[in-house]
Amino acid sequence: MKFLDYAKIYVKSGNGGPGCLSFRREKFIPRGGPNGGDGGRGGSVYFVAVPNLNTLIDFRYQQHFTAKNGGPGEGRDRSGRDAPDLIVRVPVGTEVRDENDELVLCDLAHDGDRVLIAKGGDGGFGNAHYKSSTNRAPRRADRGWPGEERTLILRLKLIADIGIVGLPNAGKSTFLAAVSRAKPKIADYPFTTLTPQLGVVGVDDAELVVADIPGLIEGAHQGAGLGHEFLGHIERCGALLHLIDATEPNVATAYRTIRAELEAHGHGLAGKPEVIALNKCDALTPAAIAKVKAKLKRATRAKAWPISAAAGTGCTDVLRALAKKIRIRDEPPSRPFPHLPGAEAPDETRP
Repeated sequence: MKFLDYAKIYVKSGNGGPGCLSFRREKFIPRGGPNGGDGGRGGSVYFVAVPNLNTLIDFRYQQHFTAKNGGPGEGRDRSGRDAPDLIVRVPVGTEVRDENDELVLCDLAHDGDRVLIAKGGDGGFGNAHYKSSTNRAPRRADRGWPGEERTLILRLKLIADIGIVGLPNAGKSTFLAAVSRAKPKIADYPFTTLTPQLGVVGVDDAELVVADIPGLIEGAHQGAGLGHEFLGHIERCGALLHLIDATEPNVATAYRTIRAELEAHGHGLAGKPEVIALNKCDALTPAAIAKVKAKLKRATRAKAWPISAAAGTGCTDVLRALAKKIRIRDEPPSRPFPHLPGAEAPDETRP
């Protein structure tokens, strides 16, 4: 199944049904009075986050979602039928943005999150609603209120505990394959990983979800290489694993390049807890490893863990260091923002 993390869709809620203009016409009731019923409510559109989806590929084949209209009112004071709500299922971690891709309307970050996207129109009143002691035969029946329609942008951000960053060919996919059952593509050329990959890692008594994203190069925030669009998938991570190829001629420059791209992307990535690991240490002698670690520590002032993802050495220690940095947060389920339809008190004004 192809991975897709961006989609543009159109949603429309149902229109309210029209009210009925009707009068009683029984044989022995010459002045029966009005008996037109109200129209039914149009269907609303809801987005619901479900755990069994991990891509927006379904929205490539269906971009229009329209709820049904409410039924019309009928005589004998019969109200129209309310239309059923339209439920649109999206992956957990989906952001709903406005048409200009600037304003975040809601963030479905938890399983079961449900948000009203477009409210269905109210049904119109029939003429029975307007009868009174002074208006015994009203001839007014209202049309139903129109439903809401809007164009939306969907962006999927993966839910992971740890995000792996680094230059192309730093061994990120090899590390993910070594510590989990994920089977990412591995090759000896840059940009092997073209889409984010997820793997579940067990360390001690904890289970961590690790996300591997395509490699970054200098100028990625300006579109160089594969750009930085995949950085959105690690914005929710609790900690970052910064993998550096120990055989690089200048490991300090490699570190600064990635840090500069994280800062250019923003969204709090540069401030996340970080663990630095020197990969491919099986290709160096112990003296060379010590020299590279010292050079990197002068540049980062942080400890660098020597590992070899291909040989499987040192990976467990790195995972334990990452687990300590992850802060367990009890976040309440997301709620619609104030400007999202349905967040305000319903308008009782009728046509």
